[in-house]
Order: sequence, then structure tokens, then C-alpha cells
Amino acid sequence: MIEARFHIRKNDQVYIIAGKEKGKMGKVLKVITKDASVLVEKLNMFKKHMKGSQKNPQGGIVEKEGPIHISNLLMYCSKCSKPVRIGRKFVEEGKKKVRVCKKCGEVFDKI
Repeated sequence: MIEARFHIRKNDQVYIIAGKEKGKMGKVLKVITKDASVLVEKLNMFKKHMKGSQKNPQGGIVEKEGPIHISNLLMYCSKCSKPVRIGRKFVEEGKKKVRVCKKCGEVFDKI
């Protein structure tokens, strides 16, 4: 199976551009490559009825984050203070490819 590469990674700050949570920002908890979706902290919440188990002996109704498709997200640039598209460019030292802001050129990856 081919490993997919996306413009969004875990711990990125993202802005939602479509869906019921449109206009909200959050931190990425997990990227689900199989579905091309993302779990964003405290957004797209749903209720799940859980049966009692050793981990959760009481059971009951639990709120969880639902997946949001990766095409409905934009990275949030702290320098521009707005959601931006992502570009990629090579850094001179080590010829490493990094993600950059299309507006201001801010590098999102740690070198």
C-alpha cells in the first residue's frame, strides 16, 4: 500500500473552511491517511454510546471528535494571522524539503 503524504500533520494549527464547524480553528490530534481525514481538538464532536468495559466500567454516553476531510482544512499562519495555502521548497542546508506559507514565506517545519 502506498503511504499518502498530506499538507497537514499532527500538532498543526488548522482553520476549517467548510462544513458545520466552518470558521473555527483547532489543533490536529491525528491524521487518518486511509480516509484522508483529520481529528481536530474539540471540533466536530459526536456522542457515542459505550458499553461498560475495564477501561470505562460505568459505560454511558461519551463525546468524541469526528473526522474532518483534509480538503476542508487550511493551515493557520501565526505570522500572517490568517489561514493560508501551503507551498513546499528546498532548504539550502541538507537539501531538505519544508512546508512554507504561500503569503509570507514562513517555514512551518522545524529544520
